[in-house]
Amino acid sequence: MLREFSIYRPRQVARFVKTLFKGTFSIAGIGEFHFDNGKVLVPDVTNPKMLSTYKEINGAIKALPV
Repeated sequence: MLREFSIYRPRQVARFVKTLFKGTFSIAGIGEFHFDNGKVLVPDVTNPKMLSTYKEINGAIKALPV
C-alpha cells in the first residue's frame, strides 16, 4: 500500500507504519520509504534528509504505546 503524506508529522507516520506493518509511504518533499515489521527500513544513506527522517520516525514508533 502506498500512502502519500503531504505534511510531515512523525507521530502520524509512526501510527500508519505500526498499524499496517508492511508497505510503502511517501512524504512530499522528502521521498519514498519502505517499512516492514512495523519499522521503517534504512533509506538511501547518501540523502541526509531522508536518513534523519528515518531516525525520527523510528523513534516515534518506539514512543507509541503497545
